[in-house]
Amino acid sequence: MTKDSHIDKELLGGDDTRNVVDGYKYWKVSAIKADLAKRTFPVQIAIENFQHDYNIGSIVRSANACNVSAVHIIGKKHWNRRGAMATEKYLHLQQHPTREAFLDWYDQKASSYTLIGVDNVDNSVNLSDAQLPEKSLFVFGQEGPGLSVEMQRACAYLIAIEQFGSTRSVNVGVAGGIVMYEWLRRNVLTNS
Repeated sequence: MTKDSHIDKELLGGDDTRNVVDGYKYWKVSAIKADLAKRTFPVQIAIENFQHDYNIGSIVRSANACNVSAVHIIGKKHWNRRGAMATEKYLHLQQHPTREAFLDWYDQKASSYTLIGVDNVDNSVNLSDAQLPEKSLFVFGQEGPGLSVEMQRACAYLIAIEQFGSTRSVNVGVAGGIVMYEWLRRNVLTNS
């Protein structure tokens, strides 16, 4: 591979307006994805998508910012990519048509990860008190109904983000960013 083989020559003629850090300006999408893959963190994200949730894009964008190793969309294949700002192009993104297909995949391919549900239901542990193992797979539910009961049962445990105002919950896209950052803080940033 030559030194400049990662450069997209079509982008060189103008300004690279993509939402990428300066170090990736003018790089091919495939080169960025490959470079990120070399240093992903052993955390994965799953999102139930049975009602076409508009917040999935925000979670995907946060997953890219945190350089998670994979994002799983469970349910409908189509989701609103607008909030992702094309960051899904640089991630390992996997679609599972049903909850059962995802859980079968998990049992066969990812059971070394701890499956942790994120929802503020009665039996959830506060995020500040919860264990966040290095190999965590966080699963988020739909905005509104939250995690399905079936997914709650499949998780090792559930965590909730503590609330201090009048709202019952934060937006699921915001919750995704908070949980991923807390995982990074505990597993990466405190170890550097």
